[in-house]
Amino acid sequence: MIDFIFSERTIENKDWATILFILCLALIAINKTVSKKRFSEFIRLFYSDKYIKVYKDGGNMLNGFTISFFIIHVVSFTFLIHFLLSYYGFSDKISLIAFIQNFTFLTVFILAKYLIDKIIATAFDIEEFGESFNLHKVSYRTYIGLLLLPITAILFYNDTPHPSIVYTLLIALLIVTLISYITSLRLYQSLIQSKLFYFILYLCTLEIAPYYFMYYWFTNSK
Repeated sequence: MIDFIFSERTIENKDWATILFILCLALIAINKTVSKKRFSEFIRLFYSDKYIKVYKDGGNMLNGFTISFFIIHVVSFTFLIHFLLSYYGFSDKISLIAFIQNFTFLTVFILAKYLIDKIIATAFDIEEFGESFNLHKVSYRTYIGLLLLPITAILFYNDTPHPSIVYTLLIALLIVTLISYITSLRLYQSLIQSKLFYFILYLCTLEIAPYYFMYYWFTNSK
């Protein structure tokens, strides 16, 4: 007599991720075609500050070029968060619902920080400085998100990497983020000194407290 053993067959559906990556590539291609000069200067942001000097006006924050790259930035970092949560066993890597939840959380988190920053800037009558400083940070962070996009694609479509690769990626990301932040501080050094109280309030409220609470929430949710 032959015994049949039935096992559940899991079919991984990653089409949703492929569509998102293709849409991000399409946005990059559109920006390169429509805004050739600006795109060329943006790509050189890592070693040249010409883009920041040319497009330092706070009005560029709501420009189509900035918004489209902001979308790529959010998608890219969401994929990274999604991968890390699945890597440490908090969620399923191929779950679209989990990705949407992470995307929504990150988007709300960024927009909430931006709105609080606007409130603080308005309260101290320094809207122009706040917009320029935010635009500078957004430019560097979207640039980091652009560089991170192919890395997150590789992580998503491959098996679980060695822990050393993950830690190296996180350390490199932290270093690049700190460098971009220090660059922002150096560029606006004179303005920061004249608005030192605002900057200390900004630093504590928007750059330290949110990440501390996120760390506390994750470490105590296990």
